[in-house]
Amino acid sequence: MKQPEYLRAVQAFVRRELLGKESYLDSLADAPLPLYGRFAGTGLANWWLPKEVGGLGLCLEESVPIVAELAYGDAGAAFTLFLPVLATSMVQWYGSEELKDRHLGRLVAENGFCATLGSEHAAGSELARITTTAGRSGDRIVLNGQKAFSTNTAFAQFLVVIAGVADDPSGYVAVLVPRDTPGIRIDKRWDVIGLRSSATYQVTLTDVRVPAGNVLRGNGLRLLEIGLNASRILIATTALGVARRVRDLCMDYGKTKSVKGSPLANNAVFASRLGQFEMQIDVMANQCLAAARAYDAVAARQDAGEEFLRIGTLKSALTTKMFCGQVGWQIASTASEMFGGIGYTHDTIIGKLLRDVRYVSIIEGGDDVLRDLMFTRYVVPVSKRS
Repeated sequence: MKQPEYLRAVQAFVRRELLGKESYLDSLADAPLPLYGRFAGTGLANWWLPKEVGGLGLCLEESVPIVAELAYGDAGAAFTLFLPVLATSMVQWYGSEELKDRHLGRLVAENGFCATLGSEHAAGSELARITTTAGRSGDRIVLNGQKAFSTNTAFAQFLVVIAGVADDPSGYVAVLVPRDTPGIRIDKRWDVIGLRSSATYQVTLTDVRVPAGNVLRGNGLRLLEIGLNASRILIATTALGVARRVRDLCMDYGKTKSVKGSPLANNAVFASRLGQFEMQIDVMANQCLAAARAYDAVAARQDAGEEFLRIGTLKSALTTKMFCGQVGWQIASTASEMFGGIGYTHDTIIGKLLRDVRYVSIIEGGDDVLRDLMFTRYVVPVSKRS
């Protein structure tokens, strides 16, 4: 089957900007990297945004091969480029028409970025314990608090902040905040172990005031849960891209490394491991595409926003992120052994790929958090749920 033109453009970008640039991409260089501006030159920045706001309107199933190709070159670059889907999906489904036209339209026009501010140190995975507050002052919402991990914040056009309602302990909101609003302070950029071409920050909000109309419709924690569906599926897809890169590096190594007078690739144990990789990669790819199709089926409905509110977390998003994270880690870890001692040095990029793929099982809900969510949502009978 002939590849779509947009996918060929992504592959060309990867060859030109990512492959062979590993030392730079792994250096925690100043963000955003200039290559993100050059990605915009492909015409694919924020490729998922709907045509109504000027976007390409590519669906999540079409996004899977894009992200897999980007992650083949560098998972951090892939993460930076697709993560705005988390904030934009919340705005798309639950923002006013004015918010969508102004902020999503500008994002398309300027090839911009946006960020989500949800997690906090003390709350951890228990988002109901967040302490950032949103209070009402006349026709304004006033935000105060500190957020621990937020990617792209420093160079975002707007933020979606998840906060508790100041005078309602059980209430939560999601608020769109233009990045240039006074009171937003970047405390630091985290020195992350992997994905070092991305940029994740700790952020403090002090009396940040925005119009009350910037509050999205619905419970903020529920909206975040909905937004995480798309980003979790694409995070899983980065593991697919990394796994494919690992497989190819192993194959190249097997052709050049000699063992007992014969190429390592002719060794039965080495070959069987690559066969195992190929099986796992094929299942990962099918799982990512199936999860994306499940998401797209809801997104295509006339009442998509209401249906997402009813469903919340898609089971396929949970299973895909957990499965791909675990299998991707297994593949990269096994490959590091296959390279022997040199696999434990910086002379190969296996170590980088191992560090990069580890994030899949950690962010946006670590595996233990998602296992518990899977249990309470999809194992415990409905009649016995609290």
